[in-house]
Amino acid sequence: MMRPGSGTEPGARRDFGPGGGETPVQRGEPARAQGVSRVIEESVPGKQVTIAHVIASPVPDVYECLGIDPLGAIGILTLTPYETAIIAADVAVKASGVQVGFLDRFTGSVVVAGDVESVETALRAVCDCLERGLGFAVTGITRT
Repeated sequence: MMRPGSGTEPGARRDFGPGGGETPVQRGEPARAQGVSRVIEESVPGKQVTIAHVIASPVPDVYECLGIDPLGAIGILTLTPYETAIIAADVAVKASGVQVGFLDRFTGSVVVAGDVESVETALRAVCDCLERGLGFAVTGITRT
């Protein structure tokens, strides 16, 4: 059973306090704890590529943690809306023959792997397709 003021009734928002603990907060009710900062995360609808990064020579642990074969370089993309990850993976593979190491349509994350030139070509093709073809805001491609 839901109690009024418990934060579980409709219209309540959830708020995260220090240490990640969740604190129910009623609509219009300020967080009253002094010296405590609160972070409320929201997904804002938009069409954007927020990360386009090439790791030219990843350490072996990165491949192992990702569960992908070491193929040379890794390309990382984060996209909104999240379903754009499907389009990005398809464009990347068709543009340069990279392999999809990871795709998550629920977070907009894509990881591709291949030789450095292929990964860079793939990321450029994805950014170009999304910017010119679909009107996305695109960040520059970075590299380490």
